[in-house]
This record gives sequence, C-alpha cells and structure tokens, in this order.
Amino acid sequence: MCGIVGIFSTSNSIDNNAINNALSSLYHRGPDANNYWQSKNKLVTLGHTRLSIIDLHTGTQPITNLDKTIYIVVNGEFYGFEEIRVDLENQGYKFQTQTDSEILLHLYAKYGVDCLNYLRGEFAFILWDEKKQLFFAARDRFGIKPLCYSNQNNTLYLASKAKALFAMGLEADWDYYSYFHAANLQYLPQERTLFANIRQLPPGHYLLANSNGVKISRYWDLDYPVDGNYRQDNELCLIEEFKHHFQEAVRLRLRADVEFCCYLSGGLDSSAVLAQAMQYSSKPIESYSVSFSEELYDEFAIAQEMAKFAGASFNPIFVSQQDLITHLAEATFYSEGLAINGHLTAKFILSKTIRQAGFKVVLTGEGSDEVLAGYPHLRQDLFSLENQNFDKLFSSNSELAGIQLAYGESLPLDAVKAKLGFIPAFLAAKGTYGYRVRKILSENFIQQFSRVDCYQDFLTNIDIVGQLKSRHRVNQSSYLWSKLCLANYILHTLGDGTEMANSIEGRVPFLDHKLFEFARSLPMSLKIKGSVEKYILREALRPLITKTIYLREKRPFTAPPISCFSSAEINNFVQDIIHSQSFANVPFFDQKKVINLLKQLPKMSTTDKSAFDPVLFTVLTTFFLHQRFKL
Repeated sequence: MCGIVGIFSTSNSIDNNAINNALSSLYHRGPDANNYWQSKNKLVTLGHTRLSIIDLHTGTQPITNLDKTIYIVVNGEFYGFEEIRVDLENQGYKFQTQTDSEILLHLYAKYGVDCLNYLRGEFAFILWDEKKQLFFAARDRFGIKPLCYSNQNNTLYLASKAKALFAMGLEADWDYYSYFHAANLQYLPQERTLFANIRQLPPGHYLLANSNGVKISRYWDLDYPVDGNYRQDNELCLIEEFKHHFQEAVRLRLRADVEFCCYLSGGLDSSAVLAQAMQYSSKPIESYSVSFSEELYDEFAIAQEMAKFAGASFNPIFVSQQDLITHLAEATFYSEGLAINGHLTAKFILSKTIRQAGFKVVLTGEGSDEVLAGYPHLRQDLFSLENQNFDKLFSSNSELAGIQLAYGESLPLDAVKAKLGFIPAFLAAKGTYGYRVRKILSENFIQQFSRVDCYQDFLTNIDIVGQLKSRHRVNQSSYLWSKLCLANYILHTLGDGTEMANSIEGRVPFLDHKLFEFARSLPMSLKIKGSVEKYILREALRPLITKTIYLREKRPFTAPPISCFSSAEINNFVQDIIHSQSFANVPFFDQKKVINLLKQLPKMSTTDKSAFDPVLFTVLTTFFLHQRFKL
C-alpha cells in the first residue's frame, strides 16, 4: 500500500513545494520511497509514497510506459497480475518492473477505462494520458482504499487522505452538512468527507478530467439478484464452490515479497482466513489478537485455542481502558473519521504492534458479514420478515444496544418506511443513536438543518429501482449497510485509517469481488440457516476451525465501553476536555448539555451506559479532529 497524490490544472502552474508537502504528510503510508513526476508545462503532477511489498527493488512510482505517454501512481494490490502480465507480454507489451502495478499501464493502453474490469484487488490509482490530455482516477469496488479530491480554481487535486490536500494549501474546515449527517445516522454520505470542499470518490467509481471538466461514473455495484433468482444447485455443491472461491481469494492475497501475518479475534471470520492461509504455509503464521481485561469483551482464550488448532503462532496484545483514551487522538488524526467505540484505538494499537514486529502485510476478516449476512441486525431483518421473535437476539447482543440494534427513542424514520416499505434494523439502531446525539447538539447547529431529513437524503442518492427493488429484505439492508458503514467506517476509519497510520497493508479476502459475486447468488438459507449466520462459511471451513468457533455466534469487534468501565484518571481526562475552552469552540455541541449528560452517567443502567458510549466517542473524536486539523 502507498500514498498517492495527483494534480491536474487547466491554467495554474503547480508548485513543487506543495507536492513535497503532500508527500511528506503521507509518509506513514509509504516510508520506503517517495517520488513525483511533473509534465513539462507544470499543469499535471503525480506523486507517490511507497510501502514496498511486491518488487522491492524496481517498483518505484510513478511508472510510465516506454514512449512516456501514460503515467500512473497506484495505492493497493492487483491480484493475479502474473497471468495478466504474461498475456500482455505475448501481445507485445513491454514491462520495465516486476511490480503488480505496471499491468495498469498496458491494460489501459489496450482497453481504456474498461481496464477496470480486469483489475482484481484493493486499489486506488491516478493515471495521466499525455496523448489524450486525460486525467483518470479510480477506486476499488468496495472502497477498501481511499481517494479524496477537491476541484478549486481550475485545478483538480486528488490524494489518498485529506491531510495531503491540506498540505498542498487547501483550507481545512468542517463540512457542516456532512457532520449533521454523521450526527444523525453516524455515517457520512458515500461521496462526502467531514471536510468542506473535499469529496471522496465513491467505491466502484472512476473519475475523468480534461479541459472540459470533471466527470464521475460508476463501473461496478453490488447488484444483488431479484429475490428468488438464486442458484438452485445442491447445497453440498454450493458449499464446495464457495470453498473454492474462498481458497483462491486467500491464496492470491498471500503474494508478497515480504513476510505477512494475520489478525485473529475469537470470531469466525479472522479464524477462517488464518486457517485457510495456514494451508498454504510451510511454517506457523504469526497471528495477533487484542485482549481486554473485561471478560464480556475479551476473546483471548478462544483466539489462543484457534491459533493452536491451526498451527499458527499466537501473539496477544493487552489493551487497557487507559490505552483506549491515551491513543485516541492519534488514531483519530490518521483515520480522519469519527468513532463510536474504543475499537478504533484498539485497532490502532494492534496495527502499531504488528509494524513494530517487522510486518508490512496483514490478512483481515473484514467483509465477511457483508458478503454472508453475518450481523445481528441482518438476522433481525430476517426474523421480522418471517414474523419470528428476536428477543433472544437482543439479549445475547446487549452490548450492541444503540450501535447495531435499536435501543430507546428514535429520530423519525418515516422516510425510510415510505421509500423501502420497511425499516432496516441497523437504520432503526442509528435512529436511536441519532436521537441521543441530537440531545447534546447546539440549537444553532440544529436550526441550520431544521428542514433536512438525513435518512431521506441518504436514500435519495441510492439507486432504489436498480439495486433494491424486488430484492430480499436482508440483501436490501446489506446493500445500504455496505454503502454507509462498510465503505465509510469499517474500511476507511477502522481499516485503512489505523493500518496505514502504521505503514501496514491490510488485505481483505472476503471482499474479493469474484467471491462476492458468487456469494450474492446464494439463497438466503445458505447465509442464515435458522438462527445460524454465515452458515455456508461455517460448513466450508468446518474441518479447519475449532468447535468453539464453529458454534459461536457473531460478536462484532467492540472494546469495553469507557462509559461502563472507567477510572478516575479517565474520568478526569474526559472532564478536562469537556470543560475546556477548546471544546467550547467546537461548533456543533452545546457544552452545558454535554456536561449535564456526563453528570447523569453514574445514575444510568448498564445498558444505558453502553448505549451512551457511542455518543461519548463521537464527542471525543470530533474534538480531536477539530484540534488536530485546526478546523
């Protein structure tokens, strides 16, 4: 993985200092090398900071073709590039490096923007076509790798992170609408960031720019089948086919010229990835697992058992409640997003420890719950559709109250019901989260958006007819969740944000698009069978995982709430922030309301405290963003 920067102007010469500043701000994404190319007229520049993983010696970017008519910078990995390279070489295309990125040059030369159909992996890239005077950028199908941009004063700026745009001289300020959106349903609109005049290229989209302007187009979407149009093969055959796709997705992501390791929790997803990776390894793979002192949230024993069963090495990382607060500001700065739980800090510490151990690549289990309907809220959608009682579901997932399962009063969700005919359980949960956050917002901020219904706005930008109509209810919810939470929180903030802060490349086998395209064709009974989620994965990997993992219900990676498990030191830290003049300068909150809410905290029930924790982390991460970016 790397950091990339691109500038295209129709009239303004590009300042080399601005490029150097941008690359310096992305040093953590690529500490092994940095370089840039600039056109002779100084209207186009591509920059790159490199984390060397494949072709350690000749893979420096930007890369150009032999006649110097196409230039590229790439962040990410193109899997299966070896076969593509051989095919292109047989057609006469000449390669100058051994890196996977170079196939993009020649695929583009052959297919133009349709080259995207031949790319497999997690990536964001920027390309300059000298002959056509065309600027071309794209982002992978799920949004695993970030790419943001700003179009100002006849100049288009692109970069992996907003901090690089600020380093180039763009003004840093809040996007008030985006923040209001986040305050109401936690997540941002998929095309926006928290920063004014800075957008993000949505997953599965590409951007073209020339002297006539900028155009953004979609090249891929989830495209769930119409309900009933599923594969009708024998169950055992489908399990075997799924196993084949999963094996290939993992195997491809083991390709590296450096050592790799695996995240390991006590859950099915990371266990499946580790277990499958061990089938291709001649020695124990190093696995890393976060351990908390609070029993309900700690998965040490289960993860240790799984590592031993798989023949992997086990490395626990003990994270205290104090750690969750001490490192929160740094994690927030690099992630450039709001958090609702200490899992942001825990993931940051996990990635930092892995990097200190000498690793650059880690395999992760993210994406499985989206691909295979693993979340509790998706089972709630199914149970509601089938008129089943889901009280047991809530009681066994009480720590998710107000996060993934609705708890307490809610913002109005009439627009959702009107558009979809039902309210997805996760949006119902976000309605209760938004209700709690609204109670501490300033009246002036609320009044600015008094006529805005964020839930309606979100659905207005969704292709309901093309992507949701006539689809199974669970697939509709999965689609919406993927557009909101997966892209803008799990992959952006918790994933790339914490990993690349520590120069770690996260690889995500479950988000292999070919694996997903098979999984979306499956009947719901192979994803949720009775009350068992991710049934097909459990059966496909059953010989390779422990009985504990096979039988265990989905438990999202959640840190112990500091609202429930605190200390005098933590309380003083939070109180000092909330009472400070710096916090009073944050434009969204009513300081007195926040102080009063903190006073009520000791009197709350355990569930109420747990549901309050996302509000508290929203407040703290907002403060740290405001402070660190000087917004």
